[in-house]
Amino acid sequence: MAVSSLPLDQQVVLVTGGARGLGARLTRAFLDQSARVVVNYYQSREAAEALAKDAPERALAVQADVREPEAVKVLFEQARAHFGAPITTVVNNALPEFTFNGDARPDADTLDWAHLQQQLEGVNRGALNTIQAALSGMREQGGGRIINVGTNLFQNPVVPYHDYTAGKAALLSLTRTLANDLGPDNITVNMISGGLLRTTDASSATPEAVFELIAQNTPLRRVTTPEEFADAALFFASPWARAVTGQNLIVDGGLVKG
Repeated sequence: MAVSSLPLDQQVVLVTGGARGLGARLTRAFLDQSARVVVNYYQSREAAEALAKDAPERALAVQADVREPEAVKVLFEQARAHFGAPITTVVNNALPEFTFNGDARPDADTLDWAHLQQQLEGVNRGALNTIQAALSGMREQGGGRIINVGTNLFQNPVVPYHDYTAGKAALLSLTRTLANDLGPDNITVNMISGGLLRTTDASSATPEAVFELIAQNTPLRRVTTPEEFADAALFFASPWARAVTGQNLIVDGGLVKG
């Protein structure tokens, strides 16, 4: 059976940065659907192992810096050896160290290339490494799913996080070009773009006034939760999304249109 037809409970899912914050919610969402999940972490060993302990037969915690190709290659080998099958679905969620605190961000006068490079390396190099490592296994199975985590900030830069937004905008471009390149292999590539989520580790530094402002300007009059965001990832991985690729789905309660 091709991956495009695989129900979630037959999939092997990699969630990068899957131990904390939004990543932990994505991990739990797939585990709740009985998928087998590789919980990738960089430094959060204790949190990753705690998640894996909750579902010992279906979750595997694996340390790897996704910016390093060799580390990613070893991760994929460990996953196949453990589950007896290659990874079917990759969720690129890993985020370089970043805090959503507009007061502390580099502005136009203080932004330098090091800020941009950190995000480009972590977001785009990390995604490229996991995608390339996944291709042979996906082709072996007749298809696969790649889901990239984006942001609505390049449509609505309510807070101009220049470095973070640049990295995610580049990831959207990569999403669309890879969708075209990998379509003949029955591999779909999509992005989910949230806004500020209430609440993750990264957004915990956000002042309450910012959450309130976003809620007031959102049709649903509330800030989207990580759980609601994770629902969209389940859709893109499911058989119902088999004809959807190259898309950027904005999950922010209707704040940003299109």
